Amino acid sequence: MTQAPSDSPRDASETLDPDDWDALRAQGHRMLDDMFDYIAGVRERPVWRPIPANVRARFREELPRSGGDLDEIYREFSDSIAPYAAGNVHPGFMGWVNGGGTAVGMLAEMLAAGLNANLGGRDHIPIEVERQIVLWMRQMFGFPDTASGIFVTGTSMANLMGVLVARSARLGPSVRERGLPDRGGGLTAYTSVVTHGCVAQAMDLAGFGTDALRRIPVDRCHRIEIDALRAQVAADRAAGLEPFLVIGSAGTVDIGAIDDLAAVHAVCREENLWLHVDGAYGALGVLSPEIAPRLAGLERADSIAFDFHKWGQVPYDAGFLLVRDGEQHRRTFAAPAAYLRRETRGLAAGSPWPCEYGPDMSRGFRALKTWFTLKAYGTEKLGAMIARTCALARYLEAKITAEPKLELLAPVQLNIVCFRYRANDADRINAAIVASLHESGIAAPSTTILDGRLAIRAAIVNHRTGTRDIDALVAAVLEFGARETKARKTGS
Repeated sequence: MTQAPSDSPRDASETLDPDDWDALRAQGHRMLDDMFDYIAGVRERPVWRPIPANVRARFREELPRSGGDLDEIYREFSDSIAPYAAGNVHPGFMGWVNGGGTAVGMLAEMLAAGLNANLGGRDHIPIEVERQIVLWMRQMFGFPDTASGIFVTGTSMANLMGVLVARSARLGPSVRERGLPDRGGGLTAYTSVVTHGCVAQAMDLAGFGTDALRRIPVDRCHRIEIDALRAQVAADRAAGLEPFLVIGSAGTVDIGAIDDLAAVHAVCREENLWLHVDGAYGALGVLSPEIAPRLAGLERADSIAFDFHKWGQVPYDAGFLLVRDGEQHRRTFAAPAAYLRRETRGLAAGSPWPCEYGPDMSRGFRALKTWFTLKAYGTEKLGAMIARTCALARYLEAKITAEPKLELLAPVQLNIVCFRYRANDADRINAAIVASLHESGIAAPSTTILDGRLAIRAAIVNHRTGTRDIDALVAAVLEFGARETKARKTGS
């Protein structure tokens, strides 16, 4: 007869809990204090630093077979991981639209890890926290009580899910069994030429192929041309195709443009098209009385994708999809299984479960750090922070226009500024300037291409960024620009 495993104290080492909780507690307090110091002293460090070859080589070691000492593991983190992060916590980080996170959000992430909750389903309070966020998002965006929402990794996933909901709404539930029938091959979607690349990827992954996505021209402010949209829809109908979806933008990735969403919605209403809005970071502009009027029409969308981890400053990752027709959303993803049977009593109650609104059965407690952020700061303070990043962008714009050696390459609409150093062979010079900025640790903008010209792109998203960081960026661009220009003239 097989003897049952013992739970006696001598077998405690077989669990993964520590032998000495007091020692772990002391180590945990040290880690927490160090991370507070890491955030509080962020200005004392460079934004980014290159990874030395010997540090990179440490992460090529063999799979560990026996356990190590926690103190030593933490020392390796402190020496070889923390100093070489991307730097988006730093106020000088202005490349790509990354939020800076908060100490409050960090604490919430720690608490969520301690609970180790799986938000796929079942009847436990973490799911009620997520439902609380859904309710708040209905209120924030003016959606009806029947709207649904779900946390995902980010807007790339939320955009894919938005396309899938629109597909199901047009073709019916049978598309989930039969795939795209002959009719599905004629479906067409519409977005602007400056929309994020994940929209085309969503069309690919949803089975339509990227050729089914019509890329509509934009005006000088990078907003989708409404007349061109109408004309393309009409041309496709005349060709026997079936338009079904428009993806609008609330803050484009290149310069932060916001489509005329009210006008886009009018086209969708007339043509019976689903309106999905990619609001990756710009949608949260509704929190700012200054920016919200420019988002008029967003409240009429059929679905909105956005990230709390950008302008909302929630630690990564915390994307979200909000769908006006909650039942259509559920029909798109719900997949009942015997082992996930819903009950009216016990832990298996609480239907509908979040896994009925997306592809993930296993889901982390992203809602907690978002809940903490909203509760700790409130929408008024978050809205003021968002408006301040836009004010800083205007401050940078003014410095550029006042400096003859710099030129603005696109109108500043929200918090993104695209400019460059004036020079012969300007693309090469400005690419070198950005690389030197990164390596200097002073600032970390990115680059983009506008009208065939390479631009330095400063995305001011971090709540810690101030005028001194803008001043430092401009001074460094001028310094490195002069250095690169001189080096090219002398051939050195």
